[in-house]
Amino acid sequence: MAVDTFVAFVGVYDNAGDAEADYQMVKDLHVEAGLFDSYDAAVIERRADGKVKITKKHETPTRVGGVLGGGAGLATGLVLVLFPFAAIGGGLLVATTAGGAVLGAVTGHAAAGMSRKDLKELGEHLDAGQAGLVVVAVSDMGAKVERAMKQARKVEARQLKADNAEIEADAKSAQA
Repeated sequence: MAVDTFVAFVGVYDNAGDAEADYQMVKDLHVEAGLFDSYDAAVIERRADGKVKITKKHETPTRVGGVLGGGAGLATGLVLVLFPFAAIGGGLLVATTAGGAVLGAVTGHAAAGMSRKDLKELGEHLDAGQAGLVVVAVSDMGAKVERAMKQARKVEARQLKADNAEIEADAKSAQA
């Protein structure tokens, strides 16, 4: 099993505009480094009714999202671990669809790649703001990603381990 080590960053923001500005900074950082396909990111916003919505996301095209067309990567999976009923785009996810099954596989790997304590702390961290940015990046880019999240009121980082080949295999079997 070839387990890769990633760093999951969670930034807390007072508003979605600041989170989206940092999302763009993280994207630009990866484009400049020639690593556009080595990170996942998701901007989340707390709506007036208290529910969390993923408003913007980038999923690594060479991992499950691009390979299987599920549009889900480790950042989205991590958001759904922390907020199981998070809305993506305009609607809530339905776990009975093929896309939902793929997302379930990715979410399971995101949860398994981090300790329960870390997951609990990250969820509590995100609860403190109106918006958030979740970035899952390769370890080598960790310090640069954290510096790019300038608008955040607070940034927390945790190690996340995942086996991309196993994620892909699980997602393919979930679609079958």
